[in-house]
Amino acid sequence: MLKIKISGTGIYVPGEPISNTELRRLTGLDFNQEKLEQKLGVFSRHMAHLRGISETTADFATQAAVKAIADAGISADDVNMIIVGTDTPEHISPATSIIVQGRIQNREAWTSTFDVAASCASFTIALDNAARIMATDSTIKCAVVIGVYNMPAYLRSDDAFGYSLFADGAGAVVLERTEESEAGYIGGQLLTDGTQYDFIGVYAGGTKMPVTKEVLENGQYGLLSLKPLPGDRNVRLWPMIVRKVLEKYNMEIDEIDHFVFTQINRSVICQVMNELGVSMDKTTTVMDRYGYTGSGCVPMAFHTAVKEGRVKRGDKVLFMASGAGLAVGSNLFVY
Repeated sequence: MLKIKISGTGIYVPGEPISNTELRRLTGLDFNQEKLEQKLGVFSRHMAHLRGISETTADFATQAAVKAIADAGISADDVNMIIVGTDTPEHISPATSIIVQGRIQNREAWTSTFDVAASCASFTIALDNAARIMATDSTIKCAVVIGVYNMPAYLRSDDAFGYSLFADGAGAVVLERTEESEAGYIGGQLLTDGTQYDFIGVYAGGTKMPVTKEVLENGQYGLLSLKPLPGDRNVRLWPMIVRKVLEKYNMEIDEIDHFVFTQINRSVICQVMNELGVSMDKTTTVMDRYGYTGSGCVPMAFHTAVKEGRVKRGDKVLFMASGAGLAVGSNLFVY
């Protein structure tokens, strides 16, 4: 076990929550509210632009980072590494993490910064990288890892499903070195299938398809769903990867005190927990209040679990996140 622990957490969402009823009024869109609430578990969300708030990815990430730093009881000057996990960056270049560093440290500093863009698995993959980098570089005392999402910025005005599901938000954790015998990072397990890159994504704006007048006129911009995702994908993947990571580190399922999954579908989380033979008391869901916040949802759910007392110091926690591409990341640690 790497002697790297989570010492602080923080989250940020813009503006007042928007209920499903208010969302209909604000967007003029209709959607299957019964399915959204009863199957996916979404009753509310936050969206900056629907509240007239001029905030975007870097704003969300900075706010979450500042809160996590305060929660850890350190100063911004103590931070030596900032990693942002997102597939909705502030710009294509420079990296969002660089912008966050400038805002919280406000100077040139011996701080490592980079982004991880692995769709909705970005935060878990960033967390795994952060712990391993800290383990090999003794000069990095504290790291901030942020998961952030601003997919509503990429939604078309007529995308009823997108507006009902996707939301703005960010979650952050502070990692610090520890001498505690019962805290640390155990490890992770990653999985990728790049043959699925053309299922769903934001394809305009990169080198393959720069944004041009023709791209806009042809409707090739923003979030595009090009092929249907396999309906059973997460139900199949998550139990398989949970078992893989536990086998990798010689642990049993009943040793895990809490599970945090990608917050896209509550019924899927219920199915997965049932498949694993674990009570729903050992997981936390927050899509009811925050909607789906992509790479932000795992740290946001974890922050909620900690602050509401469902995760305590010494608990073994397993993160599991998956996203388009296909990319999957998991983390196993003692809080």
